[in-house]
Amino acid sequence: MAAAFHCYPEAVTNTTLVAERCNVTIEFGDLHLPRYEVPEGETESSYLRALCDAAIERRYGAEPAPEVRERLEMELAVIERMGFPPYFLIVWDFVHYAKSHGIPVGPGRGSAAGSIVAYLLGITDLDPLAYDLLFERFLNPDRISMPDIDIDFSVEGRDKVIDYVAAKYGRDRVAQIATFGTIKVRQAIRDAARVMDVPYGRADQIAKLVPEGPKVTLADCMQEKADLRIEYDKDELVRQVVDMARPLEGLIRQDSIHAAGVVICDRPLTDYLPLMQKGDAEVVTQVPMNDVEKLGLLKMDFLGLRNLDVIASAVEIIRASGHTDFDLDSVPLDDRPTYEMLQRADSIGVFQFESSGMREAMRDVGPTVFEDLIALVALYRPGPMEYIPLYARNKRSPEGVSYPDPRLEPILRSTYGVAIYQEQLMEIAKRIGGFSPAEADDLRKGIGKKLRAILDRLEPKFRGGAAAGGATSEVIDFLWSLMEKAGDYSFNKSHAACYALIAYRTAYLKANYPVEYMAALISSVMNTKDKVPFYVTQANEMGIEVLPPDVNESVIDFRAVGGRIRFGLNAVKNVGENAIRTILAAREKEGPFLSLFDFCERVDLGVVNRRALESLIKAGALDSTGASRKGMLHVLAPAMAHGQKVQGDTAAGQGSIFDLMMSAEPPNAASGTGVGRMGGHPPVEIPVDDFGQDELLRLEKETLGLYVSSHPLRDLRRQVRQEAENLISELPGLPDGAVTTIVGMVSNVKRIATKSGGAMAFVTVEGLEGSVEMICFNKTLQENGGLLEEDRLVKVRGRLERKDESEQKFIPYTIEPFVPRTGVEPVCIMLDGDRLPLGVVDELKGILAHFPGPCPVELHVATGGGDYRLRCGEGYRVKPDTSLFAEVRVLLGEAGIIRTEPMAIA
Repeated sequence: MAAAFHCYPEAVTNTTLVAERCNVTIEFGDLHLPRYEVPEGETESSYLRALCDAAIERRYGAEPAPEVRERLEMELAVIERMGFPPYFLIVWDFVHYAKSHGIPVGPGRGSAAGSIVAYLLGITDLDPLAYDLLFERFLNPDRISMPDIDIDFSVEGRDKVIDYVAAKYGRDRVAQIATFGTIKVRQAIRDAARVMDVPYGRADQIAKLVPEGPKVTLADCMQEKADLRIEYDKDELVRQVVDMARPLEGLIRQDSIHAAGVVICDRPLTDYLPLMQKGDAEVVTQVPMNDVEKLGLLKMDFLGLRNLDVIASAVEIIRASGHTDFDLDSVPLDDRPTYEMLQRADSIGVFQFESSGMREAMRDVGPTVFEDLIALVALYRPGPMEYIPLYARNKRSPEGVSYPDPRLEPILRSTYGVAIYQEQLMEIAKRIGGFSPAEADDLRKGIGKKLRAILDRLEPKFRGGAAAGGATSEVIDFLWSLMEKAGDYSFNKSHAACYALIAYRTAYLKANYPVEYMAALISSVMNTKDKVPFYVTQANEMGIEVLPPDVNESVIDFRAVGGRIRFGLNAVKNVGENAIRTILAAREKEGPFLSLFDFCERVDLGVVNRRALESLIKAGALDSTGASRKGMLHVLAPAMAHGQKVQGDTAAGQGSIFDLMMSAEPPNAASGTGVGRMGGHPPVEIPVDDFGQDELLRLEKETLGLYVSSHPLRDLRRQVRQEAENLISELPGLPDGAVTTIVGMVSNVKRIATKSGGAMAFVTVEGLEGSVEMICFNKTLQENGGLLEEDRLVKVRGRLERKDESEQKFIPYTIEPFVPRTGVEPVCIMLDGDRLPLGVVDELKGILAHFPGPCPVELHVATGGGDYRLRCGEGYRVKPDTSLFAEVRVLLGEAGIIRTEPMAIA
């Protein structure tokens, strides 16, 4: 450096002077909680107690049980002794703000649900006494550590809560927390291979020698007999790539904003840590979450949970549909239709219970009470999954469950003898091992994190306490063995119970208000291209008709209209929110639009421009005016010119003669030819001829991203299910490298030339409920090029490749045409025969008669005496139609229908 700065020798000397002046000591261990301003005359402790006392009657009634007050006093004593009243008041304050401003808040998350103080404050909504949730699982009385209350907010409302906190405590004292992404083993190998010019395919093969998993290290992969080590020892290229990848592993790849973490401080944050700005507004720490906590700063997790948005939207739609007093918080937790739906594993769209594996678990368990849902949330994870069959078996035959010690029965009765929860292990330690609550929590920590030192320290105490309590040596051995194994599967019951409650609420809405719930669910996934067609198809299979957008009936989001779902206008491409609000305002002011010309007269065409109006017509949003889509597109230019002239004349005070003599005859809305509210004739006639069905569907797909009025595969569902090993929508649940067969329609083909002079293509294949991109190399293109054309139906066998959870590709082995069968499939209607009122079958016959068509009808009737399959007479053949299914569902929904199965999906 002296040589580099030879012209300025004092520069090197000055660095020493600067270094000598630097003197910083970072304090660890002290807590820097922000001050919560309490009412005059109150302390933080007294105000916390007052809030809890005021809430007892609301939560537990006028005469609460004695254990309520006992539990409250115990918790308040611990909280006050540890100095945490400000913490609870801070959390109560922003949760109270959210709830009082209509921002959905989750019922709880993590171990905080074990606190009656949190329950009384409204921070959580699950009674810890009713579900045996433990306070010491949340706050260990003998170990002072900052509480950790994580809060779920709706995605839409989360930023509003963060903004409230920043405004209350000072924007220089609140920031979001940074997270730093590091280079993992697979990525390091791919990066090294890329700069070494190793072909993509070979680099991918080397990378996939690394097992999947977030905590896999290169050291793990280089153990004896590991796949990567074997190739490393025998292949020089693998050796070179791995050696170059070694120094890359663990390097920070990028920084980003933590999904939930927010820090709140008692002084300007820059007194404690450095900050940086991300984007236009977010101020973010330059250190990660663990360092924030080590500095003694208050870290909160403000999580955004989309399902809370779905629930809030569904409740809003339900109230708008006439059930103005509907209150989800007061629905019973023993609703029979909800559990019957879950027993059938009809849980697509239900929080936590949507995956195919979870649906299989529900079929096995057959949930009948809320405790079953808690257990399923806890058990459906790698490791504890193996206990699901035991839980199901014991639930079906509880008389066969035995307990090696009678003191275990009250602890394990609710889970049929299976120790699922950490709280159960803590109760065993207290009741049988003689542990204090704090010692039981220490044991829980040692079990969960497999801390051998803690387990070795506590084992003699457990054995001694159990023996003193009368347990036999065999029982003690059994229980300690149970404790040691539990680290692989035991789960926090408090968290499971909170998430089971959200799951139950979504299931209740789907079972009791299916149209409203599915409308809210589809709206929530508008930005996820594959989820909209997936849930639209699910709605169709539930017998719910999904209608295209309509300027005379749609609102911004999806809505329920007369037992059907109407697309929201925000689903139409090129139509922004300002344009939608302009359309809705014009409709609200003067009523429905009678024609294209009427629309152009009344809507500000500076906001709803030609591109937006063209998309609305293509999507079918003006079909209710009675004109054809092709005809409206043909006259769009003169219609807009006419509308601009009328609006210009009105603005200039030059109304036409029709302003003075309102026509006695209204415009012809049925034909869509009326010029507007002023009557008269349109400048041009709208042609009546329309596009063919294929072109109409293409335009729907272009403007909505999916087919709505029909789908090339809709009438072939049963055949697709028979010939495909997996639906395209099921691919995300398959492991990397899985080989399977899919059926779909080619929707996009992008051909490119390779460096070697060959060709390859990226081909999108879509099914009814999703799509996948195929990578077709040169040989595949040469052999199957004729099949890889847009709108072709294909059957493909190939291999799934996944770089990470969000990106998957399909590598085809064979491609062949998918040939639709010409026969007709029956329409199946499933009924609960034990609850079917007399006369309902005659009403059903009347509905079927209104939809004549080629398909036979089968009734699948389930009764206590057995299940029956009845084929209706030839006079009741029908045309499969969502209107038919909607009418059948409305009729039989009150008659104990199990499910209406359109297109014979049984």
